[in-house]
Amino acid sequence: MSDAVKKAVGRYGIWSAGLRSEDPARRDELAEAAAELEQLGYGAIWLGGNSFVANAVPLVAATSRITVATSIQSIWEHEPADTAAALADLEGAHPGRFLLGLGVSHAKIADQYRRPYSALVAHLDGLDGAGVPADRRLLAALGPKSLKLARDRAAGSIPYLVTPEFTAYAREILGEAPLLAPELGVVLESDPTRARSLAREALAIYLNLPNYTNNFLRHGFAEDDFTDGGSDRLIDALFAWGDESAIRTRIDAFLNAGADHVALQVVNDEPRDSLPRAAWRRLADVLA
Repeated sequence: MSDAVKKAVGRYGIWSAGLRSEDPARRDELAEAAAELEQLGYGAIWLGGNSFVANAVPLVAATSRITVATSIQSIWEHEPADTAAALADLEGAHPGRFLLGLGVSHAKIADQYRRPYSALVAHLDGLDGAGVPADRRLLAALGPKSLKLARDRAAGSIPYLVTPEFTAYAREILGEAPLLAPELGVVLESDPTRARSLAREALAIYLNLPNYTNNFLRHGFAEDDFTDGGSDRLIDALFAWGDESAIRTRIDAFLNAGADHVALQVVNDEPRDSLPRAAWRRLADVLA
């Protein structure tokens, strides 16, 4: 079934915190934006931040083909039975249009955070018992144990804030069959100072989360790379920036390293919950 998932999401998708909004007043705006992403040829919409199945419903209803996925739904905030019920309703109305992206979140965010790997295993057990098939779920896996879990008990992995080198590492653990769909921040800015400044603003919150910094340390970075908002080396590894050619080259580096799909997050000076539709159109031209 992983081949079917890979075909459904295609090569490129959009990661957006803004598209997960629960504000009823924005429902039409979100639906219109999702329909345009489908028209532009993107294969998937990744609902960034802590999202839930319900956030996908208006986007799926407004489109006919594009896959909508959570990236991620925290295992601490939704019981498996509730997830299964919401997923069954969505699947009944729109079969095969949704993927459940799951993650353990962070100790600084989730009050219940404890033994995250064991909790993730237990959550997957609960989803199994509630009838959620493994081939409709993905794990935000970074460490080797979680990547093996994504290989064995899900359709694949959706790692966040990673590099092409990590992508090759993850592919080796996952094997060929599972989906590997890393997120990549994209700064449509050619001036190095401006581009890196925007990237540092986006990165700032994550440098306080050990799940990410520990992963950077596992893959060749040092504590010095986390000072002053992140070294140029770290910024350039985690974000694509520059002209259209440079950005396309950076995206291709993830595909060449073993990614099946790249979830592209536009990074600019707008609020995180904005809908940068002009930038999404520019990216579509870069990918064409």
